[in-house]
Amino acid sequence: MTITIYGIKNCDTMKKARLWLDQHGVAYAFHDYKAQGIDRARLQSWCGQLGWETLLNRAGTTFRNLPDGEKQGLDEGRAVALMLAQPSMIKRPVLDLGTGRVLVGFKPELYGAAIPPPASV
Repeated sequence: MTITIYGIKNCDTMKKARLWLDQHGVAYAFHDYKAQGIDRARLQSWCGQLGWETLLNRAGTTFRNLPDGEKQGLDEGRAVALMLAQPSMIKRPVLDLGTGRVLVGFKPELYGAAIPPPASV
């Protein structure tokens, strides 16, 4: 199982999630939206699985600073366009478990339930 965590390096929630993964011996790859961006196909796949409303970070300053006209009447197409243009509008972290399952946000109990402990050597 290849786990990838998507987000922004300096985000506090990302730091908590990465610390949890490290402390639990979980190997993972880190994908930084700021440095690497995000591709449309992946974002649309997540929207299909989770719903764009789950992925769009309406509480963040990037979204709040948008002109009112860009915030109103959102649908999946417009939300995806906004998140592609400004990936900091994607809720963080997005944890791709490599099994077709994706978690959004960080809750230790959800990570613990979704990620099997590493095999003992």
